[in-house]
This record gives sequence, structure tokens and C-alpha cells, in this order.
Amino acid sequence: MNENLFASFIAPTILGLPAAVLIILFPPLLIPTSKYLINNRLITTQQWLIKLTSKQMMTMHNTKGRTWSLMLVSLIIFIATTNLLGLLPHSFTPTTQLSMNLAMAIPLWAGAVIMGFRSKIKNALAHFLPQGTPTPLIPMLVIIETIGLLIQPMALAVRLTANITAGHLLMHLIGSATLAMSTINLPSTLIIFTILILLTTLEIAVALIQAYVFTLLVSLYLHDNT
Repeated sequence: MNENLFASFIAPTILGLPAAVLIILFPPLLIPTSKYLINNRLITTQQWLIKLTSKQMMTMHNTKGRTWSLMLVSLIIFIATTNLLGLLPHSFTPTTQLSMNLAMAIPLWAGAVIMGFRSKIKNALAHFLPQGTPTPLIPMLVIIETIGLLIQPMALAVRLTANITAGHLLMHLIGSATLAMSTINLPSTLIIFTILILLTTLEIAVALIQAYVFTLLVSLYLHDNT
């Protein structure tokens, strides 16, 4: 009970060296691949899910936007596997680190915005000033739209960090309460343990949903600039 509540969010080290890079590279190793002509059920299910997700995100894009399909599918798989692995006991979740989420959000957002300014500069600049704006409000609206554009990657990163961190903290608190009540009141322990199981199921859903939301928002930013 004296354990630091935020100890699980500290980046682990091996012999004094940061192990976050190894942890980030680990999830892709869990994605099964097949060298055979006929795939097994696991590979077939995996390919079906990838095609379904890719089709749902790419239907609104034109030809130029669909060139990002491989990157977006890789992004959602990486975030989903990282979030799910972070639910295991004594594991580290890289997506609870705001720095890592910013490192994913800023380049993707910047690439989409730069593509928009290169291919459709008139439409890109038109977003800063809605049609029919009164002349006295033009400077204020331009400033507000500029701030709104620049804050998009921060919103992406903070949303993912906050949702994953909040779930981990809640599971830690309820787990500690279950352990503390186990020597005091058995019926209360069973009730709290049931809540913990339901919360864990919810966190599995949240891990997948947040991966989808992050990728979908990147896809929407890309759609607005292509």
C-alpha cells in the first residue's frame, strides 16, 4: 500500500539504460505472419480486421489520401497492441507518456498540413477565414483558427495519454482496495474484485477505441488537406 501510485508510469531501465525503445519495438513481433499459400484462422481473421478498418477509414479519401493507408493501418495496430500489452501486470505502457504521443501526433499532423498547403493552398488558407465574416472580426478569427490548427496535435496526444493513464490509475486503486479488503471482509472483497474484472474488460475496449480514435482523427486531418 506504500507503493507510489505513479510508479508504473516511470520509464523502465535495464542496467541504467532506458528500455522504452525495446518495449516500443516489441509489439510488432506479436503480429503473426504466414509463409504458406493457405492461411490459418488467426491470420485470416487478422487480415479481415485490417481490411475492414482500412476500408472504413479510406472510403472518404481521394487517390492522394489513400497513399497514407499503410501508415494509418500500421499506426492503429501499433497503438492497439501497445495499449493492450500495457494492461498486463508489471508491464509498461508507452502510450501513457505524453512525449511519445506527441512524437506520433506532431509528424503526422504536420505532414497532412504541409500536404494541404502544397496541393490546395487556397482551400487551406480558406479555413482560417469563414465566408461572410464581418470585417472587424477578421483579425480575431484568423488568430482563433490559427490557434485551433496548432493545438490539434496536442489535443491528439493529450486525449490518448489522459484516457490510458486514467484507466491504469483506476485499476491500480481498485486492485489495491481488493488486496486490502481481502483480510478484513470477504464479501466486500468479492464485490470489489467483480468491479475490477468489469473495469478490466472496459479498459480492453478503451485501449482499442483510443487507438481507433487517434488514427481516425489523423485520417480526418488528412482528409481536410487532400
